Amino acid sequence: MSLIDDARALLATGPLCDACLGRPVADRSFGLTNTERGRALRTAVALDDDDPFEEPEADCWVCEGICDRFDELADRVVEALGETELYTYQVGTRIPPLVEENERLLRLDAGFEEDAGEPLKTEVNREVGRRVGAELGAEVDFERPDVQFLIDLTGEDVDVQVQRNSVTIYGRYRKLQRDIPQTEWEKFDESVEELVAPPFLSAFRGTEAVFHGAGREDVDALMLNSGRPFALEIKQPRRRDADLDELAEAVNTGTDGKVEVTDLAFATYDIVERVKEHDATKTYRATVDFDDSVSEADFEAALAELDDTTIEQRTPHRVSHRRADLVRERTVLSIDGTLEDDLTATIDVHGEGGLYIKELISGDEGRTEPSLAGLLGVGATVRTLDVIDVQGVDEPFLTEEYQVNREGTPVSGE
Repeated sequence: MSLIDDARALLATGPLCDACLGRPVADRSFGLTNTERGRALRTAVALDDDDPFEEPEADCWVCEGICDRFDELADRVVEALGETELYTYQVGTRIPPLVEENERLLRLDAGFEEDAGEPLKTEVNREVGRRVGAELGAEVDFERPDVQFLIDLTGEDVDVQVQRNSVTIYGRYRKLQRDIPQTEWEKFDESVEELVAPPFLSAFRGTEAVFHGAGREDVDALMLNSGRPFALEIKQPRRRDADLDELAEAVNTGTDGKVEVTDLAFATYDIVERVKEHDATKTYRATVDFDDSVSEADFEAALAELDDTTIEQRTPHRVSHRRADLVRERTVLSIDGTLEDDLTATIDVHGEGGLYIKELISGDEGRTEPSLAGLLGVGATVRTLDVIDVQGVDEPFLTEEYQVNREGTPVSGE
């Protein structure tokens, strides 16, 4: 059948608006909106039948007036946004089940396949979406937009739901005081998360800030030098831009020297999983106390035995209450040290991620083999432990598209 014959069959089902007339054949003609396509078909049918052109009926039996409300729906979306900044957006729609059934019946009654053309939902998303984009001056993003709108048309009134996707910041933190956990812990008054998050939460006007570290050091360990990679996820932000240098300054001067942050950068959301799953090598510096005297020769021999050696570590006693009791293999990539006196040493260890340093030194009652204490035949305890280096997450943190979308100042609803 020709397009004119198909249009004639569609019009025979009942009163149709131009959009509902054009939509079932949207895959067979291009370069037009469904409304323009339907208008052209209506005109062609009138000319072919030598009948006067008739405007479409006011009450379309298929969409029940939805296609006449694109401007109104776009206004409702912008109104629902409120004072929220965004660079990118996406519009979705929930269509009434009765209207979806009308869509199906239209095609069946006209002799079409049920999936012919384009669904009404797709048209509403596109037509309302382009109006919203024009109003806000924002770009559509079908992957992870700054803001997602859901227009729910299933109730008596239009309900627009607004999902503000997280702002994610990548950086590194240095922990300069002991007995501070990485994240909130009821046994301690503060954490790295609680010290770092407040300025970001305020700047981006979010509802919550979630801290993700690339591993974590022991509570009593310092994190020094270049620091540990982290991602900070600001939930439901109403602002999408801020001066990260100013935020770093706010953290670094506002924590009484306990925590510092560096290398802050806006990042795409996938950095969260990359940070959490990052199995970085780490370098530690431990101050070690021996129970009995240790000679220089024995000390050097024990370190040589551990250097570039694979260690078997059963889950340490100190964390067995929260971790599965397993035996893990980890490699000591390098180890070096200085015997300060016959009872004290300073030891630097570069190891695979997940290597328990305190147990590498003490042996943990035989749960770690080999260990420094076991090789020396002398009890050994880590008095202080500092993390000197954590390998970073591979750059770049920002995709090219993300960087382009962030150019200029974010737009804001009113």
